[in-house]
Amino acid sequence: MKLLSVGNPKILKGMKQGYMTYILHLAPANLSGYETCPKRTQGCTAACLNTAGRGGMFKKGETTNMIQQARIRKTKMFFEDRENFLATLKDDICKAIKQSEKKGLIPVFRLNGTSDIAWEKYGVIQEFPKVQFYDYTKILGRKVNGLANYHLTFSAADGNDADVLKAFEQGYNVATVFGIKKSQSMPETYEGMPVFNGDDSDLRFLDPKGVVVGLYAKGKAKKDTSGFVKYPTFMMKAA
Repeated sequence: MKLLSVGNPKILKGMKQGYMTYILHLAPANLSGYETCPKRTQGCTAACLNTAGRGGMFKKGETTNMIQQARIRKTKMFFEDRENFLATLKDDICKAIKQSEKKGLIPVFRLNGTSDIAWEKYGVIQEFPKVQFYDYTKILGRKVNGLANYHLTFSAADGNDADVLKAFEQGYNVATVFGIKKSQSMPETYEGMPVFNGDDSDLRFLDPKGVVVGLYAKGKAKKDTSGFVKYPTFMMKAA
């Protein structure tokens, strides 16, 4: 079973900067029968990008597709046959490194495309110290300080404001989804912090430090009313 994928439109933007991102997409939340997002909120669960793009294209009358089924199979493999899963993942990473080098690109890896698993617990990051890994997370206190090749961006959501403050204090950038149109510019600041446009590429490890990573609402997030999607002050005044 092939675990890693490419082709995300946002990922392709990184190729212009010389990087090729490979993503592992597992089934989010507990869709597989196993929890992969332990700190998920009601809002982020409802707005999850799991059903964005081809992942959300279902035939009439159906509620699943080949992409969703593949993500569930991968997730069950991780929980039920972990030794084989990790061996396959490491083999896929090695193949991806060679593939990128042939194309003259730098390989980078995001193992939580639609999950929030602490990969540092399983030795994957440590086995490839010269390769860059990065992820979004809602889990504070992860043991990654000694991993120079693993970059984490904290994710703001509905109801995790206290963790957002702690994340800033601990030196994380914080990704925040804004309810603005793509034709609109990101706010210059949010909650007193400078905003960096995170939709210009997916390469979070290249972001400046001490910023809010602004993301445009996509898919189901455009209709969010939970507080997961944030609205800049200028929009509040306009309303």
